[in-house]
Amino acid sequence: MKTLVIISHPDLDESSSQQFLLAAIPKNENITVHHLEINYPDGNIDVFREQELLLAHDRIIFQFPFYWYSSPALLKHWQDVVLTEGFAYGQQGSMLAGKEFCLVLAIGVKESEYQAGGRELYSISELTKPYQALAFKTEMIYLKPLLIFQFAYLTHEQKIQLYMDYQQALTREKDDSLQAREKWLLSQLENMDKQNLADAEHATLSNAIAQIKSNRSTIEELRLILEQMR
Repeated sequence: MKTLVIISHPDLDESSSQQFLLAAIPKNENITVHHLEINYPDGNIDVFREQELLLAHDRIIFQFPFYWYSSPALLKHWQDVVLTEGFAYGQQGSMLAGKEFCLVLAIGVKESEYQAGGRELYSISELTKPYQALAFKTEMIYLKPLLIFQFAYLTHEQKIQLYMDYQQALTREKDDSLQAREKWLLSQLENMDKQNLADAEHATLSNAIAQIKSNRSTIEELRLILEQMR
């Protein structure tokens, strides 16, 4: 699977959340990071290049700060000029059909405010309906978004969880089951660069891998027992 991360942010270097996410991107030739404001400072988008990028990838991610319930202006302009009739929709325009589409949103207000009775009144699911409609119109598969509320206030443990969640959004196959998540985590642990690990870290890593495999074996044994009992 090849993933295209389309980032829209007017000042990426000054964004702590975006810098954190950039540092979390695994070194993987199947991941392309594409920052619109850096590539098109004058707003003059190369439509052919952008469409070729879309065609070359299987999962498309829009990553941006959630400004006034929408994206920064350049990403909206990108949508207007790139997702054209005859390419993304319309007669003979299903070039993106079957690709996966995901949002990664940095949100400055706490999650509890995005609900009826909260300061923002509407849920994020309601406010992102235009992107859900975009996926529907282009016949892409809309994935569960990754929502980052008030990054500056996250604890160390929450940032570690975000680190893993983001890597999964970029690399894990579309399957939210426990087994799929275990498989993804095992793959990450087994493929780690272990050259600079101390002996104790090697042992911890080996124990973690063994424990995950043991837990999966136990779950499978219990599943078989339950099936036999039915």
